[in-house]
Amino acid sequence: MTNRRPPPKITPSYLENAALHYLERFASSRANLVRVLMRKADRSIAHWGGEREDAAHLAEAVAAKLAALGYLDDGAYAEAKVRSLRRKGASTRLIKATLAAKGVEAEAAHGAMAEEEDGRFELVGAGVVGRRAPLVAAVGVASAAVLLTCMLTSLGYAALGMDLAGCLAAGSGWAATGLAFVGLTAVTAQVASTARGCAGLTMGALGVLFLVRAVADAGTNAPGWLGWLSPVGWTSRADAFGSDRTWVVLLGVAALAAGVAIAVVLLERRDLGAGLLPARRGRGRAGRTLTGPVGLSWRLGRASVIGWTTGMFVGGLVVGSLAESAMDMFDDPAIADLLRRMGGDAGLLSDVYLTTELGFIAVVATAYGIIAVLRWRSEETAGHTEQVLVTATSRTRYAAGHLFVVVLGTTVLLTALGVGTALADASGGGSLGGLGRVLPAALVRLPAVWVCVGVAVAALGWLPRWTAAIGWGVLAFSVLVGEFGGVFGLPQWLMNLAPFTHVPRMPVEAFGWAPTGGLLAAAAALTGLGLVGWRRRDIG
Repeated sequence: MTNRRPPPKITPSYLENAALHYLERFASSRANLVRVLMRKADRSIAHWGGEREDAAHLAEAVAAKLAALGYLDDGAYAEAKVRSLRRKGASTRLIKATLAAKGVEAEAAHGAMAEEEDGRFELVGAGVVGRRAPLVAAVGVASAAVLLTCMLTSLGYAALGMDLAGCLAAGSGWAATGLAFVGLTAVTAQVASTARGCAGLTMGALGVLFLVRAVADAGTNAPGWLGWLSPVGWTSRADAFGSDRTWVVLLGVAALAAGVAIAVVLLERRDLGAGLLPARRGRGRAGRTLTGPVGLSWRLGRASVIGWTTGMFVGGLVVGSLAESAMDMFDDPAIADLLRRMGGDAGLLSDVYLTTELGFIAVVATAYGIIAVLRWRSEETAGHTEQVLVTATSRTRYAAGHLFVVVLGTTVLLTALGVGTALADASGGGSLGGLGRVLPAALVRLPAVWVCVGVAVAALGWLPRWTAAIGWGVLAFSVLVGEFGGVFGLPQWLMNLAPFTHVPRMPVEAFGWAPTGGLLAAAAALTGLGLVGWRRRDIG
């Protein structure tokens, strides 16, 4: 009987040779290769001794080196595995489980990136259309939405009897900014690997461009051309109801064309479903915060909360920085009358300006809340909810985790809006009255936001397939009727159906406990109704 040959000692060269030998015979993901190497390391450590942690570092280093050299590609491995399993008739759930077992991490994305990850772009690209078609379609739809919105805004101003040239200049300024950011987003969509990364890059660019605009507006020694570099400032450079620079829209068209041209070049240099910047790998072990549904929900929505909060803070800075210059526009009786009808019948024009602008931007917090509810729905349709509910987690606890993130996120967003507005206004003279007046005027809109979110939760509980349509429909109705009902002379009974109609328009009006309590009760009732339906229906 011969003695069994002892396993080799663990060295970097041995692990690298073992990895190459394995990859010559099998396709593998990075995580799976590390597991294979660690099995060899465990046998060596059992015989020769040593630290398993040191071997794990060596195995990770070898995998990272081979990935950098192109021997490992999780994206290509996953695509090949999916095609193989599809040919065998495997279900979507089985494919996801197989990829997870092989160490391939699935990342949820939305919008254009979700189309790629769902395989629809690849399906379309296999037809008679080219690879650029999804990009061109997305840019076309976004540009059309920007132009339509700005055109309707100009027509609305004109319908109120305001100067036509000024109306066109106002719409042109907004269109220039919107088209520029469509081009910017087209570029960031090629750079990032996920929709979340794309949003983060775009929000970061927005912050930089706003700082450029702030330096140009506030700096007495800043060159005049500096303000033209930032698309954020093109709305004011249009000088609506002044010199009426309608031609500013051409800057947006040029920026859009440049962005699309760059995006097309980048599109040809990246793989389908991936970005130029690789996705960051997560930690090997979950932290303590992921042991419960609240921590899981927060982890899923954390990046969104941070990104949206940054955007709301920037929006507040814009509102506060324009407060002083907005006072000059009130010399036009038509504009002053418009703001009074939208913001309240009485009060200082600075207060009317504040409540009107905060009312507009507070709608963004409502949009975030609805998106958070839709994320809850997407987790369900993707099969992730079932994986959580098979544990000791109850449906109520799981729902409470998502609702916690919604309530926290909307509160943080409106707080950032109020703080940003107060800070920018203080640096420009403090015409709005400081944080003590601005912050309550922003937070008083929370109950109306929660009512809209409650409608979306009720739809999720009883009509899950219609959650998106009902949620966005309620938001659109609330904005059109609640914010513009007085302008268009809509009947009061119809305006009373919109939650934002009942918000105390602070600081024009005093805070009211009755309307605020009524909105909170309605939000709680709608959310409770949705939870009842959520607990009774099937998942999926």
